[in-house]
Amino acid sequence: MDHTETTEKKKIILSGIQPTGVFTLGNYLGAVKNWHEMQEEYLCYYFIADLHSLTIHMEAAKRRAQTREAFALLLACGIDPEKSLVFVQSHNKFHAEMGWIMDCCSQFGELSRMTQFKDKSAKHPDNINAGLFTYPALMAGDILLYQADYVPVGADQTQHLEFTRDVATRFNHNYGETFKLPEGYFPKAGARVMSLQDPTSKMSKSDENPKATISILDEENVIMKKFKAAVTDSEASVHASEDKPGVTNLMTIYSAITGKTMEAVTKEFAGCGYGDFKEAVGTAVADELRPVREEYKRILDDRAYLDSEMKKGAERATAIASRTLTKVKKRVGLLLES
Repeated sequence: MDHTETTEKKKIILSGIQPTGVFTLGNYLGAVKNWHEMQEEYLCYYFIADLHSLTIHMEAAKRRAQTREAFALLLACGIDPEKSLVFVQSHNKFHAEMGWIMDCCSQFGELSRMTQFKDKSAKHPDNINAGLFTYPALMAGDILLYQADYVPVGADQTQHLEFTRDVATRFNHNYGETFKLPEGYFPKAGARVMSLQDPTSKMSKSDENPKATISILDEENVIMKKFKAAVTDSEASVHASEDKPGVTNLMTIYSAITGKTMEAVTKEFAGCGYGDFKEAVGTAVADELRPVREEYKRILDDRAYLDSEMKKGAERATAIASRTLTKVKKRVGLLLES
């Protein structure tokens, strides 16, 4: 199948995912659940950002394992490699090459203003490496290599996208029109899932309390236990209200999975105690995540299939990126191999 011909009218969305940690229920209901729908409307490019992960020290075997796991997780969550491009960043050598060219188009001053660099340096003062500093230039290279139209950005990445647009504009001005200026992609808001132990904070995989977060790979009995231990209140009435953040959060989760309105959820559990309500939410979540967990295990166990999909993804990514990189090299005056 020639993806470039059949899908050339679709806009390109590009997203890099670090090979660390597993999606939470919050990630899943907030964004991941809609990914398979996005594939119908857009040409989606997803890569495992293993080169970016090198800014953090990790055992080699662990990084390799997590890269494979992240790739398998994308496929298990509904990314169809026949419709979307899924690849490992380091499997396409053009990322590192483009990253260096973008380094040379980036100003020291603008890199030093990046808040993420300041935050991460403060958190890891023993490892303030140059890669951490030039991270946005590599990210700009990732995006511009594929002439992406849109990049999904969270609050912590908006500055990096602005930086990418600035670098692309500077390059176009200095060397001639080369890059499309990418825009931020803000999907239809999915459910905002809060911590099960502190419903005033967002559910986060970095939460130190294991009871606070549901991982999409949690076993059924673990999911049920966490929901049974979820913080509610003493009123024992299932309705959404600002002064009932715990119950409202559980209702939001149930509503996002079943498609029922908050009013319908209130009616369904009228007269029920919190015990029954929590059990119903836990069951709905367990049923929703079971196929993802089973598919993930199946893919991860089928090493030949996983390797084959990685290889296909790398070949397609390299072919697409080589067009842009060849143009970039010509523009900056690098002598091309004959």
